[in-house]
Amino acid sequence: MQKKKLLLVAHAPSPNTRRLVDAVLAGAGHEDIQGVDTVWIPPLQAQPEDVLQADAIILGTTENLGYMSGALKDFFDRCYYPVLEEKQGLPCALYIRAGLDGTGTRRAVESIVTGLLWNWAQEPITFKGQWQEDFVEQAEELGLAMAAGLEAGVF
Repeated sequence: MQKKKLLLVAHAPSPNTRRLVDAVLAGAGHEDIQGVDTVWIPPLQAQPEDVLQADAIILGTTENLGYMSGALKDFFDRCYYPVLEEKQGLPCALYIRAGLDGTGTRRAVESIVTGLLWNWAQEPITFKGQWQEDFVEQAEELGLAMAAGLEAGVF
């Protein structure tokens, strides 16, 4: 049986946002999950082919001026039309590292995901305000839940 591919496209410009990436990867790479390969590709490096090869995607962004990071917006600008027809129904999840409330960021990403016809595997997570260590645990749980659901064929 061929392994399924979970793609993490996440902007990580700081040590703490890199910790979130590492936590998602750790959760998705849990020893009990054998049927899923997870790869992180920063948004500025991710290509339409990466999305076309994915069985599910996790998006991660910082809140920048009440919007998603420019890097994630660039990813969507380059990949939207090349994947639109072939990846409808792609299971997805989102986490936002927000200094404020993340509302504008969430709304913007949700709008794009709606246009792509991707399916939310779970509600977006917003890590709000000052850094909290439990953000890492929540990010790890996100990675685990996505990989486990993908492996089990839940989505």
